[in-house]
Amino acid sequence: MKNYTFNKEQGNWYIDLPNWTGTKGELQMVAGADTLLDQLSNNGTTVNVTLSIDKVFNAPGFQTLKRIVKTPPNGCIYHLGFTPVWLCNVTKFVFDGLLPRQIHFKVVY
Repeated sequence: MKNYTFNKEQGNWYIDLPNWTGTKGELQMVAGADTLLDQLSNNGTTVNVTLSIDKVFNAPGFQTLKRIVKTPPNGCIYHLGFTPVWLCNVTKFVFDGLLPRQIHFKVVY
């Protein structure tokens, strides 16, 4: 499990990845990820989230994004209930080269 911070700047969400060597624009959350972060932050400007891809993960308070289709070469579409969320290849950076089948997450207060 790892904790990550997402910040909203001028109406756009970005993940805070200090070791990222690409552009800031590549860290922007779009296509449903931004909407999910609005919900998780209660329409705030910062949200801290714990993420896990443990296959047998079953901790209280966590929700799960499930991969439904890869969108080569740039990411995957996941769903949480009926809401699609597209996650780009930054997901591979976060999860050591993987686009996991499931991403378990929980807001950290």
